[in-house]
Amino acid sequence: MRRYQRKRLRKTNEDNNAEIEKSETGGTGRASGAGKKAALTAGAAAGILAAAYLGGALFFQFHFLPNTTVNGRDFSARSAETLESYLREEVEGYELTVSGKTGDTDLIRGSEIALSYEGNAEAEELMEEQNAFLWPGAFFSDRVSRIETGVKYDEALLDEKIRTLKAVTGEQTEPVSAAPQFDGSQFVPGQEQEGTAVDTEILTEQVRKSISELDTELDLEEEGCYKEPKYTYESPEVQAACDAMNQYCRASIIYELDQPVVVDKALISGWLTVDENMEVSLNTEAVRQWLAEFGKQYDTVGKTRTFTTADGLSAEVSGGTYGWEIDEEAELAALTADIENGASVTRAPAYCENGTAAVHGPQDWGSTYVEVDLTRQHMWYVKDGSVVMEADIVTGKPTPDKETPQGVYSILEMKRDKVLLGDIKANGQREYETLVAYWMRVTWTGIGFHDATWQTAFGGERYKTAGSHGCINMSLSDAGRLYKMLEMYTPVVMHY
Repeated sequence: MRRYQRKRLRKTNEDNNAEIEKSETGGTGRASGAGKKAALTAGAAAGILAAAYLGGALFFQFHFLPNTTVNGRDFSARSAETLESYLREEVEGYELTVSGKTGDTDLIRGSEIALSYEGNAEAEELMEEQNAFLWPGAFFSDRVSRIETGVKYDEALLDEKIRTLKAVTGEQTEPVSAAPQFDGSQFVPGQEQEGTAVDTEILTEQVRKSISELDTELDLEEEGCYKEPKYTYESPEVQAACDAMNQYCRASIIYELDQPVVVDKALISGWLTVDENMEVSLNTEAVRQWLAEFGKQYDTVGKTRTFTTADGLSAEVSGGTYGWEIDEEAELAALTADIENGASVTRAPAYCENGTAAVHGPQDWGSTYVEVDLTRQHMWYVKDGSVVMEADIVTGKPTPDKETPQGVYSILEMKRDKVLLGDIKANGQREYETLVAYWMRVTWTGIGFHDATWQTAFGGERYKTAGSHGCINMSLSDAGRLYKMLEMYTPVVMHY
């Protein structure tokens, strides 16, 4: 029973498989015929494609691939001979239009430079370089080439023609490089300026290139034929120069005067220079000139000053050696060092030796001084604003060689029992040789206070007839009193 069931099951399976096969093939014998037909069709199509591909490969062995551009012109599917023929035709009647920034144009004709066609091997080389078997892919990519035309011309004629171009002969402005600019607060890169000056070397190169490639237009600006600024706004050298200049401008020097004088970036910025290589330096000559003006304004030595006399009158006095006098060379060294170091300091300027005074201001002798009225022939010693001594005097005889100089001076020397020596006369003898008990020098040329026992009177107009050789004559007692009161460097104001 089990054996019978297995036989029946096997037969059933066989029948089912047969039905399936029948349904898939559409019936007995038909499947085999259709398959053969499809295979034949596919083979024919492949053969056609292969033939087309090989035909294309053969064609492009002697013609340029699709999307081939030579010297800006389309030579797709054209032969090298066609390209060369075209080049030969282009040489005949060739003209190059040269245009510049200013809108001026020039024409360079082939006939002017004896232009002729010499043939071109590059056309064949360009053909040989391409892979003809890759021609289908050429439809989806561009092949752009530039070749020399194979021309010759008279170089001397071309050079002469270039020299006559408007871009060369016209007015030219040189480009200006970007440079640091002070904006009131700091140095920042300034904008460069383009010019109209051509670079003749580049111009000649581009003209020759255009002719060799038979270009008909040459834009000088587009081809970079103009001189370029060495540095632009974005050049790192310009920014580095700005940084260096800003470092200088960090300095702040405040001079201690009645009205403080400040040297800061507002002044320093004008003293900085930058050369063509963006090297920054401090212009010491500019600093020196400023110090000269500074001295003119604040130096008081020798200047005309208004003086209030001991008895309340107003007088003008000029000349002398007393007062403020800046040592410009010493201060130049100190000031430049402060600036270069970016220092912030408050100080007095460097003064000449003995070139200082009691106070700053027009009456810089302060409240302690000796006053000599050359008109009234009288002197006063003022101590801390109060008159502590006064006396009649005799000053120099009013002649050019003997008159007492007006001005503001100071006591330079104090000695007892001083021998005063006059000038040596033609006979070899001194004009005078006099011993005085009290000597108080006012100038190094020999002017000073001293006792004059030979004078029989003091004050009035005695000086006009019995005046000294320039010194301030005093009685022995008055000279002694003054000597005991005075201190070295006490200001002496002498006026008319």
